[in-house]
Amino acid sequence: MTRIDNTPRQDGAGPSAAVVVRGLVKHYGETKALDGVDLEVREGTVLGVLGPNGAGKTTLVRCLSTLITPDSGHAVVAGYDVVKQPRGTRRVIGLTGQYASVDEKLSGYENLYLIGRLLDLPRKEARARADGLLERFSLTDAAKRPASTYSGGMRRRLDLAASMMGRPSVLYLDEPTTGLDPRTRNEVWTEVKRMVAEGATVLLTTQYMEEAEQLASELTVIDRGKVIAGGRIDELKARVGGRTLRVRPADPLELRPTAAALDDFGLTGPGSATVDPETGTVVVPILSDEQLTAVVGAVTARGITLAGITTELPSLDAVFLSLTGHKASAPQDASPASPEFAKAAV
Repeated sequence: MTRIDNTPRQDGAGPSAAVVVRGLVKHYGETKALDGVDLEVREGTVLGVLGPNGAGKTTLVRCLSTLITPDSGHAVVAGYDVVKQPRGTRRVIGLTGQYASVDEKLSGYENLYLIGRLLDLPRKEARARADGLLERFSLTDAAKRPASTYSGGMRRRLDLAASMMGRPSVLYLDEPTTGLDPRTRNEVWTEVKRMVAEGATVLLTTQYMEEAEQLASELTVIDRGKVIAGGRIDELKARVGGRTLRVRPADPLELRPTAAALDDFGLTGPGSATVDPETGTVVVPILSDEQLTAVVGAVTARGITLAGITTELPSLDAVFLSLTGHKASAPQDASPASPEFAKAAV
């Protein structure tokens, strides 16, 4: 099957793009779920796709995994056109949806072996691959048990293992830690990092900001079916602005005099300096680098000795709120899986 060389790479520009999306459009009746989406995922990296509920994240994943057909636009995954070459596309991708989609009547081993055979792996290779993934995801002891007896975290790990049966070069993770406890969430993050270290390319959709910061090299923010921002996390934070200055006086009793000195100096307006007694710092927003030296002068002019001064970029939650006008939703409890989210590669 012919692959398309459509990775927009320039000499010295770093890794080529494993996923290229141009002008992708998808309607559901009068609703335009995707409205001309453009994005790229560089080989061997994680692109985090952020957006509020209904932004179009899952629709994007479904289009890129050949579960649904876009109305217009163009997408190439690992050299395959997702519309014109769906079978080739399925051979190189893996998908983990929002909720674990495993056959609960089958054991963990049987789930993996079945997918391996559906992917045309020889029996011996399918058995070896299933055993290896069960060990990797700490499921060996439960390998012969029906998946119906698994905890939510075990099902999620089994689902992630299933998406890796075909050794995909591109992996889609659609809100992969929804409903998981913090310990299991960290285990999933560890596995995703290991996959990327081994060469996988990941497109991750999430509303969990810590997950995005833990895993993603770059971010794309989608709202109402459109891409509204993109870039590295630090770039997006800088774009939003609103850096915070933390000033720590050597004497904790000088916290309030320090706050008063900063207010008198007039960085961003009266009352902008606030005392954070837990950290022993005075917090104040700043507008420019030039203000840093001026702050030191304003405080020391009052005879206050400083133990430290640091700046902080806005949190990713603040970036999300600034860009979309919505607060990021916390991960929700798991609910029954959509039958549409069977393994895309199968």
